[in-house]
Amino acid sequence: MGAIWGAVFPITKIAVSTGYKPFGIMLWQMLIGIVLSVAIQLLRGKRLHFRREHMPVYIGVALLGSVLPNYFSYTASAQLPAGIVSIIIALVPLFSMPIALALGYEKLSALRTLGALSGAVAIALLIGPEAALPDPSKYWFVLVMAVAPLLYGMEANFLTYMGDRGLDAVQVLFGATVIGLVCAIPLSWVSGQGISPFEPWGAPKLAIVSGAALNFSAYVGYVWLIRRAGPVFSSQVAYLVTGWGVVISMVFLGERYSIWVWIAMGLMLLGIALVRPRKV
Repeated sequence: MGAIWGAVFPITKIAVSTGYKPFGIMLWQMLIGIVLSVAIQLLRGKRLHFRREHMPVYIGVALLGSVLPNYFSYTASAQLPAGIVSIIIALVPLFSMPIALALGYEKLSALRTLGALSGAVAIALLIGPEAALPDPSKYWFVLVMAVAPLLYGMEANFLTYMGDRGLDAVQVLFGATVIGLVCAIPLSWVSGQGISPFEPWGAPKLAIVSGAALNFSAYVGYVWLIRRAGPVFSSQVAYLVTGWGVVISMVFLGERYSIWVWIAMGLMLLGIALVRPRKV
């Protein structure tokens, strides 16, 4: 899951490289997500529910896990290196843990806290002065990007609070994607950010399609994992997303970083080792 999701950030960088905007990309992402979820459920012989009692789950996942975080991450991706975007996403467990503690879903643990702090130190090293952005004036977009992991941390706890309500991961994603599409259509139209499928296809459009498919597959796994391991452990996938995102960005986009990146990645691995899923 971490490798698949990590690839989404450099792919997104390609998608926004020619000026494609968040709402236009989101519209394509929602359409592709609906097609994939319908196809998967047909192959599995399962129904796609869209009942009244399921709407709170669909709306919450659509807003906290798709529409809002995607807007901030796409906006930041246009200004920041893909590797830096991958690094910032590791803030998810730092936001998820205090929310889970406040709601009583997780118990305070020295090892878990140390694991989360290890990730925090890693992020500090990566965006600190020694690993400064290519353009220091873009620090503002680091804060913009940080809103996305905050929303993902809220979403993980929201799903724990709501329960599955008889839905599996694909059904949840289908409903949320329909709600997301309802939001994306007017937003892309009013903002003039629509992307025509009839214009010439190149790397950016192919990146939108492949990124949407990869994001959908990883997201299904994420929703499944939250149900079985709790929001804090599930959010640790952010560390693996960071590691893979940095490596893939270096290989395919030619991005280069300082020695502090590799020290930080070691701290991220330590953070994962210190966190254990709760018993279910």
